[in-house]
Amino acid sequence: MATSPIKLSTVDPVFLPETLVAPIFDKSVEGSAVMSLARRVPLSMSANTAVPVPLDVPTADWVSEGGRKPLSSGGIEVKQMSGKKIAVLIPVSMEVVQSNAAGLWTQLQRDLPTAFARAFDMATIHGKNMRGGAGPFQDYLAATTKSVSLGTASQGTGGIWRDFVDGMEEIIDDDWDYTGTVADNRLKPKLLAATSTTGEPLFVATRQPGHGTGAALQGELIGEPIAYSRSVSGKLRRQSGSADSGLRAIGGDWSQAAYGVGMEISIKRSREATYIDEDGGVHSAFQENLELLLAEAYYGFVLGDEEAFVKFTSSPSGT
Repeated sequence: MATSPIKLSTVDPVFLPETLVAPIFDKSVEGSAVMSLARRVPLSMSANTAVPVPLDVPTADWVSEGGRKPLSSGGIEVKQMSGKKIAVLIPVSMEVVQSNAAGLWTQLQRDLPTAFARAFDMATIHGKNMRGGAGPFQDYLAATTKSVSLGTASQGTGGIWRDFVDGMEEIIDDDWDYTGTVADNRLKPKLLAATSTTGEPLFVATRQPGHGTGAALQGELIGEPIAYSRSVSGKLRRQSGSADSGLRAIGGDWSQAAYGVGMEISIKRSREATYIDEDGGVHSAFQENLELLLAEAYYGFVLGDEEAFVKFTSSPSGT
């Protein structure tokens, strides 16, 4: 039996039910490049409660019958993860809320996961918020000192393929595992266009389809998973103030990156509240016949060691 289209004007005016909200946050995880590769750990329902996250494998050893059991203590780092809030306020015309039964909710289901995923990736990759200020997390991936400039290797010595292999080698030589790459969308056509000296495509595996519409995970690069995010470069479409940093990819040992998603996820509605726009103007939802939708969620992120990752860079107008 076909289900009736969802009409926001008929649901709870304060909190939208979990059946409507939960899919949005599932899609935000799927749409985040960092969350696609990092490991998920529990995050406390209280944003103020830090959760210990071990970011290494304990050391087991052989022991004789009745002998003292070995204590695993060396090299296991435990980081504290606490939730940080992401929020977005969306003013919507009252007429649209009341009359656009399925269209508005369909748009929100598409746009909100993208908004949350981009903000999370920007914070965890660059350590910044969406306005370029300091991000919510102490750890971020671009803090690594390991770096490879794309375009260093000539086509005759492997070209961009060799550049990525050189980055992998830096990670492996430092006793980490190379388990995946997050990349900027600007890198995708460069990878697909890369050929050997005889004209054969080098990155056929990157053409594999993702894991769903809007999914960040998109095949393989040098034998390991690759996930795409516009937040890798820092230049976002229709985002004022964003700038291309020249970062094109970050790869490394993703066992050293962990994230959590809070359970207190909410979307609130109000027809009486006021809000302040980007220019500082104050607006009344009641006076202007608007409905305000406030979406909030908690995410956490920690890194064991940023040196488990390597940056792949270019000039902002280059590769």
